[in-house]
Amino acid sequence: MTHPAHGAVTLAEIWRGPFLESAHQGHAVICDDTGQIVEAWGVPETVVLPRSSAKMIQALPLLESGAAAAHALTPEHLALACASHQGAKIHTDKVGAWLQAIGKDDDDFKCGPQESRDKTVRNAMTCAGESPCRIHNNCSGKHTGFLTLAKHLDAGPDYVDPNHPVQKACLEAFERTTQETSPGFGIDGCSAPNFACTLHGMARAMAHFAAAPSDSPEAQLRHAMATHPDLVAGEVRACTRLMRAMNGKIAIKTGAEGFFIAILPDQKMGVALKITDGGTRAAECAIAQILVRLGALDPNHPEALAYTSAPIKNWDGLETGHMRAAPALL
Repeated sequence: MTHPAHGAVTLAEIWRGPFLESAHQGHAVICDDTGQIVEAWGVPETVVLPRSSAKMIQALPLLESGAAAAHALTPEHLALACASHQGAKIHTDKVGAWLQAIGKDDDDFKCGPQESRDKTVRNAMTCAGESPCRIHNNCSGKHTGFLTLAKHLDAGPDYVDPNHPVQKACLEAFERTTQETSPGFGIDGCSAPNFACTLHGMARAMAHFAAAPSDSPEAQLRHAMATHPDLVAGEVRACTRLMRAMNGKIAIKTGAEGFFIAILPDQKMGVALKITDGGTRAAECAIAQILVRLGALDPNHPEALAYTSAPIKNWDGLETGHMRAAPALL
């Protein structure tokens, strides 16, 4: 098993004035629709936990089982099933309605309560003395998908148990799309198992999603993400901003600890990357530059520049430096 730090290369740099102050290292892989590596940085066979970047794989059984059709799920529902949302009203209202439609409530969630990352909601709740609920958890859309699948399978309430039919279905989908036998799992922030694979395997899975026929479950999920970027993340978030900049043609998804994926249907390619120090800012910078490199993102688009050549300002508003993609990605 390859340790993530082994063989990593610099993918993002932090400059202060004329000095290179910090550097973020990692690994990145681009795969084509045959699962072969088109381009790679670092060590493609590094074993990783893709965290929330795997949510579209975890949502596959929801469609493949017939649960999505049985409950008349829309692309908005599917986008939420793949989301790491802000806990804004647009998210909690839609998740709440979905939850009610399947006869469940907040207590049925196995994810913990999480403070909303939407400033308006968070401030209003603080002023009202209200505590966050599980529906505010950034994974509540995924968990509503799990609950929907569990109901469809007539399975028990502990849907995050690795031996539960829901998680067995997720593992099957994960191994099928990565074309690997997972070496194991870690428990994610939302209490569900997060299965491990190589970075190559994750890029291969994303290429599988990219190349899948337009009427397939994979295509339905990638389309839902790309056309509802506001539900996948939220305002000010990289996933939402960059998907909007690419006009609904590309699906991208962040994961905790510096992970990011991209699904490019026109090119039939998939991308996966991992920053070894877990830095989100570096993962956002690197994925934006790779999207530019692949011709999916206009290099001069303001949203592209916000990540590939981002100014760094001090508390007085003075520009003191910038973050930029490393030369290896240019």
